[in-house]
Amino acid sequence: MNVRNNNSEKCTRALFALADVIDPEIGLNVVDLGLIYRIDFLEEEKKIEVDMTLTTQFCPMGESITNNVSRAIAQKFQEYAVNLNLVFEPPWDPEMITTEGKKFLGNN
Repeated sequence: MNVRNNNSEKCTRALFALADVIDPEIGLNVVDLGLIYRIDFLEEEKKIEVDMTLTTQFCPMGESITNNVSRAIAQKFQEYAVNLNLVFEPPWDPEMITTEGKKFLGNN
């Protein structure tokens, strides 16, 4: 997993919260799927910027997944506003799945 961030302690807490957000079609969380690209904490503005993608631009569960990501971050960091950016560059690839995710899916 290669998530860009500007605050490793808070990023770790955010990723832990996001581990509960499951892609319902695949059954794996968004962190282990490699869908989270960037988490930045803008302290002066009390804002969290999240860049994420979906497995496909036409993901039928995309709205649900992005809403759940925003909600999970907002619940963990109630003093911050959350700005979620849905991006498709670079495009998601199965190689982005973590080792743990591949084991879960049976793709050692």
